[in-house]
Amino acid sequence: MKTDTCLSVHRQVETIFREQSRRVLATLIRLLGNFELAEEALQDAFIVAVEQWPQTGVPDHPRAWLISVGRFKAIDSLRRRARFNTSLNELALSLEGQMHADPADQDSLGDDRLRLIFICCHPALTADAQVALTLREVCDLSTEEIARAFLITPSTVAQRIVRAKSKIRDAHIPYEVPSHAELPERLEAVLRVVYLVFNEGYFATSGDELTRGDLSSEALRLGRLLVDLLPEAEVSGLLALMLLIESRRPARLSSNGEPVLLDQQDRGLWDRDMISEGEALVEKALRSGRFGVYSVQAAIAAVHAEAPTAADTDWQQIVGLYDVLSGLTGSPVVALNRAVAVAMLQGPDAGLKLVDGLLDAGELQGYHLAWSAKADLCRRLGRIDEARVAYSKAIALSQQRVDRQFLERCMSELDAG
Repeated sequence: MKTDTCLSVHRQVETIFREQSRRVLATLIRLLGNFELAEEALQDAFIVAVEQWPQTGVPDHPRAWLISVGRFKAIDSLRRRARFNTSLNELALSLEGQMHADPADQDSLGDDRLRLIFICCHPALTADAQVALTLREVCDLSTEEIARAFLITPSTVAQRIVRAKSKIRDAHIPYEVPSHAELPERLEAVLRVVYLVFNEGYFATSGDELTRGDLSSEALRLGRLLVDLLPEAEVSGLLALMLLIESRRPARLSSNGEPVLLDQQDRGLWDRDMISEGEALVEKALRSGRFGVYSVQAAIAAVHAEAPTAADTDWQQIVGLYDVLSGLTGSPVVALNRAVAVAMLQGPDAGLKLVDGLLDAGELQGYHLAWSAKADLCRRLGRIDEARVAYSKAIALSQQRVDRQFLERCMSELDAG
């Protein structure tokens, strides 16, 4: 019977670690003011839990217990090391003096997670460092998992994380949610990182796999967390956008793993629950009047989701939304997507003129999706030689194996008539 009890407690510890460890870490970072010390304290606290809980039982508030034990362990560690560094003894005394405060105050726990996200995405850090640090500290992905996702070496990931933590420490970057005046700039960085993680999971930029469902799931988890902790319109807009795009995943790949274009997907496979949730969020964001680029993109995705068939798509509304989005971003990629929508509304010739104008401007010359869009429009117009040249350029520029195979098949179909 005792063995069964121990096994049950160990399973509870594993569950608590999986579900609560990032929350415990976020609070320990706030209390200790140091990433490495907090990570060490987190590990020590769970080691004590594995040793003690089978005898004493799981406490009523395990997260608060872990935070308290972790902080005590950190203070003990600092005292041991103080023989070699007197400043550590001062830090230990300072932390001990703060022990009267309740580290697990329920009002601060949510803020701690939000603080951790903002510090990982601080504008003083490079974009690569923001992504690596967020995936490691907020999502608890290992350096090996991050390396596989972005096709870099684990040592490169580790170096980025170490440099980011050093930057935070040396620059005395405060562990806090930014003020209202600073929020727009800082929030933009957070949302950009979350969407970058999602996009890498939904359409990998390189490698053998077209999608990484685990990364998309992590981005959705972060998006939901942000909506719970920070009810801004654009936060809802980003979550809506990710949900509406993710709803298509079951129909997105063919049986042999190649991408299925939006107008050819089986819409009966789309996740209607995700669509309903996304539509409600984007409607709320747009009604607020404080929406931005993510909300408008979500509105475009919602128009696609509302159409029972590809032929029923309201392209007039989509072009209008792209006009709004272009005004917000000035992005050539947005202009390319608008050109494709114009082609669906007014015909391939009108769309091709816009795509050619973008390519002639030079900004999209190295973007393989611009050439694949041109190839498809030329194909629809019967301009086969131009389509073949455009497909060749798209294939040469693509770094994604499955995508290259799809483009090669499209070109071979031209040759087969």
